[in-house]
Amino acid sequence: MNLNFLAGLLHLSDPTLPIGGYTHSNGLETYVQKRIVYNRQTAQEFVENMLQHNLKYNDGAFMRLAYEATQQENLLALLELDNEINALKCPKEIRQASQKLGLRLIKIFKRKDSFPLMEAFEKATLNREANSHYCIVFGMYASLMGIPLYQALLGFYYTSLAGMITNAVKLVPLGQLDGQDILFSLYAVMEKTVTETIELERDLVGLCNTSFDIRCMQHETLYSRLYMS
Repeated sequence: MNLNFLAGLLHLSDPTLPIGGYTHSNGLETYVQKRIVYNRQTAQEFVENMLQHNLKYNDGAFMRLAYEATQQENLLALLELDNEINALKCPKEIRQASQKLGLRLIKIFKRKDSFPLMEAFEKATLNREANSHYCIVFGMYASLMGIPLYQALLGFYYTSLAGMITNAVKLVPLGQLDGQDILFSLYAVMEKTVTETIELERDLVGLCNTSFDIRCMQHETLYSRLYMS
């Protein structure tokens, strides 16, 4: 088996990558303050629901589509996908966080390799023709680095879930081993969601999560906040 892509995958999906992900709770802080998430069971429910009912239809699906558009070297399709997900991210904090994470991801990985398609995408961002959302940039780099789609999606979901679990440990709070047990319990769910994302029909991409959007909007006016989103 050719595992030349493995180092790139580990680097790209590293939860500790210095792009600022640790400063965002993706609405979890609101759920905790409203006592919707308050123990290990509810934290696991939050993370699992986010994966199966939000990420699969939104960021994960767009990561897959960006991966495929990159394989076709279709810059126009990438710009359209980036603008589409920008419109779908209704909460301002979530939209801005995704843009910042994407820009920082470019800043890191362009230090290693120069890809004409990524350079054109970055130029379009500077010209305000795109926003460089994290899932789009992740999908592009995964494709450009030769990471197979299945493994790229698994890495994308892993880093997303690891970040949410880390935040839950801090916010609820939970024990460190509770967080690890939640992650263990979601292995099979992650693998199942990867397959479902690859097979997802285009008409289902962007499926709305009204409650999640509302909680993210409420985060802007919480009395006290540890996170930026």
